[in-house]
Amino acid sequence: MEYEVLKNSIRIVLQVYDKEIQPEAEFETTLGADSIDMAQIFKLVEDELDIELKNVELENIVTVEDAHQAILKATAEK
Repeated sequence: MEYEVLKNSIRIVLQVYDKEIQPEAEFETTLGADSIDMAQIFKLVEDELDIELKNVELENIVTVEDAHQAILKATAEK
């Protein structure tokens, strides 16, 4: 469920196709995201899953899988 919420948030913010959103896809180089895009993606995820990603440092998140793992960690801590 968390991965689908993440994918949907990426799709909404970055206007990319599902096939582009792969676990190994890098936000900056593959998907063209900047720090504002990343903040918007995480805000959508937080709202949808009712979690707080306050401990997540955006600069440490490079790939979609990195983001997924951070979301899973925040969900487990909820």
